Amino acid sequence: MNADQKSAPQTGTGVLPEVTFSTFVLSLASSALVQLGEVPDPDTGEHVRDPALARNTIDVLSMLEDKTSNGLTPDEKHLLKDVLYELRMKFVVHNS
Repeated sequence: MNADQKSAPQTGTGVLPEVTFSTFVLSLASSALVQLGEVPDPDTGEHVRDPALARNTIDVLSMLEDKTSNGLTPDEKHLLKDVLYELRMKFVVHNS
């Protein structure tokens, strides 16, 4: 086992990625995609839609954008802006 494996959290299925702002944003985005029914739930394999929860997750990402805008790197700002745009468009499509 190398030094990276000793310090990284592990689950029954492997090593978890390092927690960074980007991995946090992508994790929330993945959750929103499951909530929108775009991708299957990783636990059940089923496509289940929960628009209210999806909207809440999108709102959390929006709040993060508002509260962290001055402390983000240009790459982090770009990632968050792109993720929010894509999720908002998918939300509109699924709820119109």
